[in-house]
Amino acid sequence: MRSPLPDGEFQFIALDVETACGDSASICQIGIACVGYDNSIHTWSTYVDPQMPFAPFNIDLHGIGPDTVRNAGNFAQVWPDMLPLLTRHPMVQHSRFDEHAINAACKAHGLQRPRLTWHDSVTIARAAWPELKGNGGHGLANLKQVLNLDFHHHDAGEDARAAAMVVLKAQAASSGLTTKKELRFKPIQLSLPL
Repeated sequence: MRSPLPDGEFQFIALDVETACGDSASICQIGIACVGYDNSIHTWSTYVDPQMPFAPFNIDLHGIGPDTVRNAGNFAQVWPDMLPLLTRHPMVQHSRFDEHAINAACKAHGLQRPRLTWHDSVTIARAAWPELKGNGGHGLANLKQVLNLDFHHHDAGEDARAAAMVVLKAQAASSGLTTKKELRFKPIQLSLPL
């Protein structure tokens, strides 16, 4: 039995998925991090039966395998319950992978592609810390070191929380960015690139 989804209104929600194999539709875990207006972060995650075989590489990466998802619902059972919460908030992902995986899973399960407002925390991190380009980059592993983030990489809930922390730290570090190639950060609402 899954724990209940967070309830309420949030600044934004970060989302991360883990997949069972090279097929981006093979979602085996979904995690979200709901960021309150006081910058608190409420994390929630659920395992998903991908209804596809697990690849050894993926199991080694995130530790999720067939036994982990044995009693989990499939994507078509889990996703519709999440949509009312997600569609009313700006969404953050760290790279475009998560959006592509959600769209692929929707297609594979015959579900309508969701209309979500996506933002990429990699783009946000690049605007806030351009000096990291060529110096470790803007991936979560490097940002974990540079920003002193505390999270367990390759767990969907933890990675969603990490993406949320990147955005919050970028908001704090980057107030006032206004050029066309950078993002402006507002404490309450994310804005799209100018």
